[in-house]
Amino acid sequence: MNPNYENSPSPLIEIKDLRFGYGDRLILDGINLTIPRGKVTAIMGASGGGKTTILRLIGGQYKAQSGSVLFDGQDIGALQPTELMHLRRRMGMLFQFGALFTDLSVFDNVAFPLREITQLSEPMIRDVVLMKLEAVGLRGARDLMPSEVSGGMARRVALARAIALDPELVMYDEPFAGLDPISLGTAARLIRRLNDAIGLTSIVVSHDLDETFQIADQVIILANGGIAAQGTPDEVLQSTDPLVHQFVSANPDGPVRFHYPGSTFAQDLGLPQKNFSFNEEAK
Repeated sequence: MNPNYENSPSPLIEIKDLRFGYGDRLILDGINLTIPRGKVTAIMGASGGGKTTILRLIGGQYKAQSGSVLFDGQDIGALQPTELMHLRRRMGMLFQFGALFTDLSVFDNVAFPLREITQLSEPMIRDVVLMKLEAVGLRGARDLMPSEVSGGMARRVALARAIALDPELVMYDEPFAGLDPISLGTAARLIRRLNDAIGLTSIVVSHDLDETFQIADQVIILANGGIAAQGTPDEVLQSTDPLVHQFVSANPDGPVRFHYPGSTFAQDLGLPQKNFSFNEEAK
């Protein structure tokens, strides 16, 4: 475990008055949040609400249009490219669906960041890779190709690669997407176990309520460019906010509409509204 975590009350990540959008579309509008050290923080919300965008802002792929994103006190948006690359070595990323290199074996996928970034000898790399694969239960699969492992196994290989450099922060982008119930439960428990055993700080972007709420210390729900709810899983479940209630209850009716805002269907078809009666519920 990182020895500084227990003695440092400051959060690992601070997002202050952050505004970010794509073109004229504002995604995040002045949000403020903190990611505590050594904890699992879940970022949730409806699709298009800015969850993955926050991960990209933390990783430095995007820069805030205003406000700041601080990692251990450093303003990520103000870093020079070489400084940003050095900071990224303290982060690990589990991409949606794993994003393994299809032409590399399981072993070589996990070894890739070690070979690219460090000066370790091949015997040392072998030992590190086997330790990481052992941590995710796949040491015996080291010689298989990505096409020879299941979706759940591929996700665990990707996790072993994400922790290969012993990062302080691991970000998970939809780690449970497309997994069967057994693989999903295995992945969730593994995230929690590794976070506690290694002393990681974890950010999990997910739509899976049950598993995510079981492993998270803090849940943040994004909506309408801001934070609709933030707190422990129990606190979020007890929220009386209509949007949060709709999200955690999976209700089809509520603040989040099925139809994207626009003109009426009758107007698009050039029909008089008074003569149009197709599916009145869809208005």
